[in-house]
Formats: sequence, C-alpha cells, structure tokens
Amino acid sequence: MFPDLASLDLFVSVVELGSVSRAADAHGITQPSASSRIKHLERQLDLRLLDRSPGGSVPTDAGVVVAGWAEGILRAAHQLSAGLSAFQAEQVGRLRIAASFTIAEYLLPRWLDRFSRAHPRDSIALEVANSTTVIDRLRHGRADLGFIETPSELSGLEELVVGHDELVTVVAPSHPWAERKSVPVEALAATPLVTREAGSGTREALEKALRDLGLGEPGTVLELGSTSAVRAAVVQGNAPTVISRLAIAAEVAGGQLVEIETPNLTIGRDLRAVWPTGTELPPLAQALLDELE
Repeated sequence: MFPDLASLDLFVSVVELGSVSRAADAHGITQPSASSRIKHLERQLDLRLLDRSPGGSVPTDAGVVVAGWAEGILRAAHQLSAGLSAFQAEQVGRLRIAASFTIAEYLLPRWLDRFSRAHPRDSIALEVANSTTVIDRLRHGRADLGFIETPSELSGLEELVVGHDELVTVVAPSHPWAERKSVPVEALAATPLVTREAGSGTREALEKALRDLGLGEPGTVLELGSTSAVRAAVVQGNAPTVISRLAIAAEVAGGQLVEIETPNLTIGRDLRAVWPTGTELPPLAQALLDELE
C-alpha cells in the first residue's frame, strides 16, 4: 500500500524540524497523534525511519533516503493541487452583475435563466440599484458588468446596446385623464407626478425629454425607490407617472392602469450593458454578452 501523503508530509517535517512534537505543532495535531502516524508509516514501509531520543528525533540512513524521495512526491502533489485549482477557477466562476431596476425586473430574469442553464457550475451575484449606483459599482471594481437605462453619455465606460424601451404616461382608471386618453405635454409637465428617485435612468430620461422641449423639470408628489413601488402607487392613487412600458404592460392589459397619449413627447431609450474602459471583461461576463447580441 502506498503511504498517504499526509504521513509523508509529517515525516519530512520531523526531519526538517528535528522533533516529532515540533512537527506536530506545525501540522496542527497532537504529539501522540503525530507519533502514532510516524510509527504506522514505519510499519507500512517495514523500515525504521527515525532514531528517537529525549533531545529529539533524527532520521536513520533509510529515513534520509525516504525523506528525499518524499520531498519529490510532495512537490509533485503540490503542483498537481495548484494546477487543479487554477483549472477549476477557469471552469467555475462567479459573475457580479449590477443592474438598474427595470432591466433587473423585466429582462434579466429571462436572460439569467437561460445563461444559468448553459453554465450550471457558475454562480451569479446580482445587485439591483439605480443607474447612478450601478455606474459607481463598476468604477470602484465592485461589479464585473452593469446594465443601465440612463440616456447620459458615459465617460470611462464601454457599452453595448442590449435592448430598447419606451417611457409612457399612465394613470389609474379613476383619474380624470383616463377618460380623455390624451393630454398636452405642457399639462404633464405642470402636474405633480409619482416618480423614481434622483439618479434613476427613468427619471433622468423624463427630465431630459422635458428640457429638450423647453419645459421645466416635472413636479413630484411622491418619490419612490423602485419601478414596482411607482407602479403600485399609481394603481392605488390618483397621481400620474411616466414609466417603462415593460413595467406596466400587464396592468394596462388588465385595466388597472390606463395609458395616456402625450403628443410631442416620445421617450425611447436604449438599454445598455456597460463595463470599465480599458479592462478585459471576465470570461463569464463576455459569455453573457455574446448570448445577448
């Protein structure tokens, strides 16, 4: 029977340190346990490997030879372990994604389900935040890949368009606009809205569209931190909102919300994957983007 590597490693430590007790400490085991394992190794090899004395332990002639052979075996074992670890690191990875709310809620679940089935051994960590926070995570190395909705030009980031969306005005069926079906954009700009928080791509897109028309920033009656919260507030209340069509398709179809036309106000936007300029995408991030193209 071939000696186990742990016993050979312990024996080499005894030779190097000159004491079974010191080798036991180095390996995190008790001195009696170390002595028992060395004796078992000697019986297994049918050789006396150590001369023991109160002052320590020194290898016999046979022990010197066995220690030399064992060192070569242990080096090879360490090389094997390191090589396997490197190979496994390439095969099994963790992809860190930061995504803005609309993409995270309405597109990423489908994308990641398909991706996970193709990469069953890999893991994905998803953080959902507004577009400003997503960009901050990328720039500070806390995410490998981001998905945002903001229309802003981004310095220091590469981008890839992965989808398209449109912002639409909606109200609850009880709102006065529900019967009219259409309101001038000036009326929308003058009406307090349920909005996302500052820094969200949805709010930034609306503010930019109104500025481009020479209108001021929209008033806010309620500011909320997620698309789902905005949608729920509009369904339950009387204030309008301008929101992703992806987010309200089911509610409009079910009659819980009414879409309102706003002539001269068209807010289309590209949904983008982003990552830091000058950095190579991790293999898993690149694999996900390849599936989305």
